[in-house]
Amino acid sequence: MDLDEKDHFAGLAKAVADERDQTAFTALFDYFAPRLKSWLVKRSMKPDEAEELVQEVMTILWHRAHLYDPAQSSLSTWLFRIARNRRIDAQRRARHRNMEAYGPMLPVAETPGVDTLFERQERDERVRAALSQIPDEQMELVRAAFFLGQSHSEIASSTGLPLGTVKSRIRLAFERLRRALKDPPPEI
Repeated sequence: MDLDEKDHFAGLAKAVADERDQTAFTALFDYFAPRLKSWLVKRSMKPDEAEELVQEVMTILWHRAHLYDPAQSSLSTWLFRIARNRRIDAQRRARHRNMEAYGPMLPVAETPGVDTLFERQERDERVRAALSQIPDEQMELVRAAFFLGQSHSEIASSTGLPLGTVKSRIRLAFERLRRALKDPPPEI
């Protein structure tokens, strides 16, 4: 998506927010609805479920277009993030319904043994130690990507770093983490 197209969509969203412009909304719907549906179907949603979710996302656009901030992200990113979050919510609800239906038949989970707990604790300590060795400028980007769920583009936008730098620093952080965790733990 080029800059003119991004500005065009931002302008249409502003028209929807400020004036309830149906023509602007129709243009946005016609452009984004098929793309959202295709993206959702590629993520293992059934076409009819994806279509329903797209309707929900576009309804959010109609009612909450005023919440979109073009300084934070492109309209495309905003809409796909809403779709992603709604898809995750739908999956959780479906999983919860399935668990309720079969809950009484599920076996009770066994309590892990002392050995298992000790191994988990050792592993957690090794991971924490390895994470502490990652330079701050890399760790900040790892936190944004994996704990805050930001895309590399969003991180680049919010930090002012070039996209390639963001990707390189995250990759370097993971290489450092992989090396630290690959080495055998020190003998006691």
